[in-house]
Amino acid sequence: MARPLAAATSAIHADDSLNVLTDVAPAIHTSTTFRYSRNATDLQPVPNENEFVDLQTPLVYSRLASANINRLETILTPLLYPATPDSDLARLSNHVVSYSSGLSAFHALLVNVVPKVVAISGGYHGCHGVVGLHRKMHGLKTVDLHADDKAWDEAGLGKGDVVHLETPLNPTGEAFEIQKYAKRAHARGAILSIDATFGPPGLQDPFAWGADVVLHSGTKYIGGHSDMLCGILAIRRGEEGLKMARKLREERIFLGSVLGSLEGWLGVRSLRTLELRVQRQSSNATNIVSWMNDALSGKGQGSETVKKVVGRVSHASLQEDDMVWLQNQMSGGFGPVFSFYMKTLELARQLPTYLRLFHHATSLGGVESLIEWRRMSDSEVDETLLRVSVGVENWEDLRDDFLQAFKKLSEGEKAEQGARMHVKPGADGAKVQASADGAV
Repeated sequence: MARPLAAATSAIHADDSLNVLTDVAPAIHTSTTFRYSRNATDLQPVPNENEFVDLQTPLVYSRLASANINRLETILTPLLYPATPDSDLARLSNHVVSYSSGLSAFHALLVNVVPKVVAISGGYHGCHGVVGLHRKMHGLKTVDLHADDKAWDEAGLGKGDVVHLETPLNPTGEAFEIQKYAKRAHARGAILSIDATFGPPGLQDPFAWGADVVLHSGTKYIGGHSDMLCGILAIRRGEEGLKMARKLREERIFLGSVLGSLEGWLGVRSLRTLELRVQRQSSNATNIVSWMNDALSGKGQGSETVKKVVGRVSHASLQEDDMVWLQNQMSGGFGPVFSFYMKTLELARQLPTYLRLFHHATSLGGVESLIEWRRMSDSEVDETLLRVSVGVENWEDLRDDFLQAFKKLSEGEKAEQGARMHVKPGADGAKVQASADGAV
């Protein structure tokens, strides 16, 4: 049996079978509806619920599927199931379902499973918001993901319920052992869903460690250019997984959360370079984390400066006590996102202003480096925490940018406000240049 194609090769060639035109770059298809065959003998009525099959081809209406979505899900298949022989990949493409956002994907999962109890803790606040909606609609209960077996049993977590683990974790970049939670979930008949957004394809394979469902906010690394919203659900291999995936695809029609055609095209474009981007971003992050952590330990460049303003750093690569399982689980790298804590709230608020190479913005996964004072978008996190999404720039340039910013902060230098100017009408109607604070 020939070995599966490498991820970098699959990202370029997994959709070759869909090429019906001579274009090397797939066309942007934006049509919402498609003509039926003029040959009456080819017309097949839509199946009833008991006869449901995958509504991907022939194309009928873009809320069911579109050419760009088909390509996206086809290319994602070998990336999300890396150990699968090429001969099985076509069948597994039915196991990957795309959505209009990561949260719509998580919502679709809960609609499909209808759990009575969800084990969840920390992580992305948006997922807790979705759980809150289901709590309001049908009394969904929650239990702490990291609680002991007694707490899970007292909460009634059992068959048909969901254990939802995010690893690496938002916003800290810490990792958790998937296999441990898989055993606990499966012992009770629950399913394990893994939010692997911070550990995109190439870094970890959650299915290898017991995941039943893998969730990605495709907005992040699958998109990779800060210009598309997308969500992905991938379901475990096997007949039960296929049934679940088919039902998810059917339910997506009525949830109305299909991915837009243009977003599907953007995703196809982005997947071609997924491995290149993610490997560079992950190694960049690990290098920066190592430098910053060493500096806090009194070693390496800029140690005295870093120690004056930074409290501690958080990233999977620093979990030395967990390396026995972590190096296997994240064999491709420790993730491109990390967080660090400044010594005071005011230092955390000011730092982004001093940086030249980091955009102060939320979200993550793009080719550009971002930093966010996380309290701007999440009221639950420590007020001194800054989340960093590392891009594909030279890591030493990024390190030097941090170092010059830390130096200015430590010396109490006033940050430049930049050329944030706007045009303001004068008293006589003339346009006068005004500064960002409104002063003329």
